[in-house]
Amino acid sequence: MRTGEARKPDPSSEPAGLKRLLLDGAASLFPGYFALVMATGVVSIACHFMGLRPVALALIGVNWIAWPVLWGLTILRALRFRAQLMRDIFDHQRAPGFFTIVAGTCVLGTQNVVVIGATGVGTVLWWLGLILWFGIMYTFFTAVTVRARKPTLARGINGAWLIAAVSTQSVVVLRGVIDVGSAPSEAIQFQVIAMFLIGCMLYLAIIPLIFYRLTFVPMSRQDFSPPYWINMGAVAITALAGSILILRGETWSLVGPLLPFLRGFTFFFWAVASWWIPFLFALMTWRYLWMRDRFTYEPAVWGMVFPLGMYTTSTYQFDRAMAYGFLDPIPRVLVFVALTAWVLGMAGLVRRVTGALRVAPAPG
Repeated sequence: MRTGEARKPDPSSEPAGLKRLLLDGAASLFPGYFALVMATGVVSIACHFMGLRPVALALIGVNWIAWPVLWGLTILRALRFRAQLMRDIFDHQRAPGFFTIVAGTCVLGTQNVVVIGATGVGTVLWWLGLILWFGIMYTFFTAVTVRARKPTLARGINGAWLIAAVSTQSVVVLRGVIDVGSAPSEAIQFQVIAMFLIGCMLYLAIIPLIFYRLTFVPMSRQDFSPPYWINMGAVAITALAGSILILRGETWSLVGPLLPFLRGFTFFFWAVASWWIPFLFALMTWRYLWMRDRFTYEPAVWGMVFPLGMYTTSTYQFDRAMAYGFLDPIPRVLVFVALTAWVLGMAGLVRRVTGALRVAPAPG
């Protein structure tokens, strides 16, 4: 080829490069990447409640691309990279990310039911989420319990552990939005109430360990990462689940006698979620403004976007369930904060993917 002559692209190299990119993506797939679906779904629901319906509908389209793609990469990883997958399952820091598969599936179902009334789709996703919940819940806790060599508390726990509670409450929320006009069977009501309480137990069992680490264990500024926002997101979705159960109190026969308890417990969790927000913003300000760390995209960023959208939706439903009527300004402002965070996260993801496509290796 003469000097200065443009090199023609080899069409055959593009599919091979894309295949290599998919394989690399599956091999290194972050277990918590379904948080992208969680964040997109809950921001969509918040936009729907706040009258931003075109945005809510567009985000449904985004999620129906993201969810199958992530499932495809997860299945490919299980088939081709089983060793890496098994290492993640037994890893105290990475394994909690698998709970996002459950939560992402159920949030996608909730998004479809709430925004476009697709109850049938929501029901199918509820059963799938329930099955996944049993499989992942007991696989995770068994794996980290029987592991011979365990990390210290400082190295082994972070906010991602609370996705166990998030996934549990996501099952409750989805069933609650499916059965609005009429009650499900008493067996399903019983199971949903029990799962709500299990989700509460998981939060109350895990958060003391995280709070101890934050306040008594030396941490570097890099330790204050986006997953710590799930400290707030887990209580926000618990308050949302409680609010939805309260709203079903007139039609669900097993919920009615529990309403006084549910109102008090739901108020408790909403208040705790509200307490976390200024503290988490203070930590982020300290890291990125005071210590001048550079904010870069990472998959865990969606673990920060999700709580912002969840608190918005949770506050809206909590206000309705408790019949207060004066909390409405909070979600009307926070929906734009959550949407801005989602846009920034998506911009980071697109930039990461397009950058990877440019450097995708040609076949050898």
